Amino acid sequence: MLKPAHLIDTKDLTKQEVEEILERAWFWEKNREKQLMPFAGRFAANLFFEPSTRTRFSFEVAEKKLGFHVLNFSENHSSAVKGESLYDTVKTLVSLGVEVITIRHRDPEAILELVERNPGCSIVNAGAGALAHPTQSLLDLYTIKKHFGELAGLQVAIVGDLAHSRVVRSNLWSMQKFGIQVILSGPPEMRDPELERLAPYVPFEEAIETADVVMMLRVQLERHESKLFTSAEQYNQAYGLTLERAKRMKPGAIIMHPGPFNRGVEIVDELVEDSRSKIFEQKANGVFVRMAVLEKVLQGGTERENIVEKWASIG
Repeated sequence: MLKPAHLIDTKDLTKQEVEEILERAWFWEKNREKQLMPFAGRFAANLFFEPSTRTRFSFEVAEKKLGFHVLNFSENHSSAVKGESLYDTVKTLVSLGVEVITIRHRDPEAILELVERNPGCSIVNAGAGALAHPTQSLLDLYTIKKHFGELAGLQVAIVGDLAHSRVVRSNLWSMQKFGIQVILSGPPEMRDPELERLAPYVPFEEAIETADVVMMLRVQLERHESKLFTSAEQYNQAYGLTLERAKRMKPGAIIMHPGPFNRGVEIVDELVEDSRSKIFEQKANGVFVRMAVLEKVLQGGTERENIVEKWASIG
């Protein structure tokens, strides 16, 4: 019996595999009104050990569009509070018929250990500590591809709390596969030497003025041991995307944010829904990308229909 397929990080995917996921996401977006449901009657479960709105509900919508019966796990109302291990919790769900499980966990090693022990189902990483968030990275790439058409040669500035971001790590792997130049910026206290071996750190103002994509990151104060800024206003003035800074962006440049975003902190309120902003489009695209990922790890539920509109025609 073959081992189930998993998605733990984008660095585990080849460029071709990423392209296949993006193409399949395009198919699901173009056929979003159809009730195809290739996995009707099968079971998926979402295990979130950290708070989540966008990712959890995005996965649930994706699963239901594919036809899955969806089970949602709550740590506080499960046997985990009685000391049950993650492995035993997942094995229990597998014994009940669950075939794919999405997991968000504060400890990346917990997910890696689970995959190593092979509980008998496919595992999709929905966010592992500060290590990886592969589906966020894939939906970011999909959003950029839809807007620009070509990816090679673009410059993406990722700005903010680099040290604690799982998004930046997964994005580095996926974007660089496609010839995107990633530059990093943000407060000096939030830099990460490990990341800077993979992408250059540049001054904040330079990053804003030269990038085709300005991707702001949330300041994850809950992960910092000491207080770095005295107020939201102080951070916004020093490292936030303000109206004045947005005026200096390149013509045609777009604004992105993986969320959750704090209006008035890393981005001013007026720019969240600005014409250059793709923030809510990212959320919509996440459903189609996650449909494609779930389909991939389960190796497809039915024979795939032909893509009517060619992916290469986007943009």
